[in-house]
Order: sequence, then structure tokens, then C-alpha cells
Amino acid sequence: MTKAYDYLFGPVPSRRLGRSLGIDLIPFKTCTMNCTFCQPGETPCVVSERGDYVPMQDVLTELSQWLEKGGQADHLTLAGSGEPTLHIHFGDIFRWAKEHTDIATVLLTNGALLHDPDVRADAVLADKVKLTLSAWDEISFQQIHRPAEGVTFDLLVKGERAFRHEYLGELSVEVFIIDGVNSQFSNVRKIAQIVQLISPDRIDINTVVRPPAVAGIGASPEEHLQAIAELFGPTASVTTSFKKQGFQAMEISEEALLGLIKRHPASCGQLAGEFNLPEDQMFKSLKYLVSTNRVMEEMRGTEAYFFCRN
Repeated sequence: MTKAYDYLFGPVPSRRLGRSLGIDLIPFKTCTMNCTFCQPGETPCVVSERGDYVPMQDVLTELSQWLEKGGQADHLTLAGSGEPTLHIHFGDIFRWAKEHTDIATVLLTNGALLHDPDVRADAVLADKVKLTLSAWDEISFQQIHRPAEGVTFDLLVKGERAFRHEYLGELSVEVFIIDGVNSQFSNVRKIAQIVQLISPDRIDINTVVRPPAVAGIGASPEEHLQAIAELFGPTASVTTSFKKQGFQAMEISEEALLGLIKRHPASCGQLAGEFNLPEDQMFKSLKYLVSTNRVMEEMRGTEAYFFCRN
């Protein structure tokens, strides 16, 4: 068995990004927000202070090793267990990529720290950036995202608007819809007005597809999401799907599968869809990981979900 990477996971197929290699710079569940819909679960360490959360040289060494072993991907994506912009050297990933590869880079961020000019200066180095905006005022922001002290809705919007003025790459905004919380058309229109001020190239409408951090957080039906997307205009689309159309089946090692489940707990069907593999083949792999005590299986409603053991 090949040694698992500590900071890399995947590559996994993505409708938008093709084969995406995830890069995780933050300890598990360390974030600027404790979002109610977060699929890895509650955030015990909600912070806004930036720091050297993991050794950047170790991350770059893993990237070099991955590349030397013939690693291939369409994108290198900063994402995973927490908010990547909390790491004060996250921009080093983009600098390394420009020097050593032709692979495009992606930053997935909740946008909470973009009010900081130093964060924006590194974020603009990414080829593509996805932000989050799912509230319309401070009350809804606190209810949905439960941010760290000092992180406010006003700062979030100001930071994301400032970033748009400085960023020349492809910018998208994800709007996460929670049924009965921000799914009402009256509230969605308020969100849409704020998103228009950011002027993204694309708007992704998403909802709950995996077990959320807070019980009772529910998904909006696809038909309702399609109607919501129309309120945002022609650049908006519903992205919440595990059906990977147009992808060839991907081989995935046990360690790569563990790396993904650690950051994105999922059902067997969802994981099979991620990699375009037969569900019975994925089920055998998952059951083996359960039998070796590396993964645990829990029922959530009527469906079994798989989580990594700490």
C-alpha cells in the first residue's frame, strides 16, 4: 500500500474542475465559521487569527513527490478540512504551481478574511476562486454560519467586493440553500442583490447532500433550486449533484479514498458517483476499510454514511 499523503487528497472528478487534486493546509475542522450545513461536522475550533497551521515546506514536498511520481490533475485546489486562507503562507501553493507545473490552481474560500489586504494579495494568484455568500444580513449570517468573533456579514461582503475589483481570474460564488432558512424567494432575492454587487463570472446554487453539522438542516428540492437559480440570472446554475456525467471511471487507492472520506463523509452511492464506479465495487472497498477499523459506518435516516475514524 502506498503511503498516504498528509496534505493532499484525490484527485477527484469534478464537473467544473475535471480531475482536482485537493490540498489541505488547515487542521481538521479549524475554520472562521461553524456552518450549520458543514458536511465534515461541527467546527470545534472557530478562529479568525491566521498562522502557520501546518508546515508549508512539508506541503510543497508532498506536491513535489506527487509530481515526480507522475501525478496528473486538471486543477490543484486549496480546500479540505478548514478555511485555507487562515494559513499565512497559502499563496506559496500558487507560486509553486506557477513555477513547477502547468496545472491551474483553485482557491475555495468562505471569504471571511478577504477584508484583509494581505489575504487578497495572495488570493489573486489563484487561477480560479470560489467564494461563499448564503445570507443577506447579520442575523441570517449568524444563524447559518455561526462565525468566529469579529467576523461579520458587513466585513464579508466588503472583502468579497474588494477582491472582485482586484481579481482578474475566474470568480464564482456559491450560494448554499437550506430549506426553510434561506430558501424563501423573498430572502433569496436579497441574497441575489448582494451577489450582483460582487459581479462573479458564475453562481453555483447548492444544498445539503451529505449529513450536515446540525441535525434538521434540510435540502431544498431540485425544482425549487432551479427556480432559485433563475432569480440570479443566466450565470447561475444548480450544482448539487453526484451524477458525474462524461467522466471515465477512475481508479482510486485505499489511501486516496480515506483522504476524501476524512474531509467529505458520504454514502456508498455518492462515492461511487464521484468516481463513476459500480456501486458494488465501491461497497466492497468501503466494507474492507470498515473491517480494518479505518472507517466507520453510521445510519443517517435511511442511508448509511461512511466517516473516517480519528
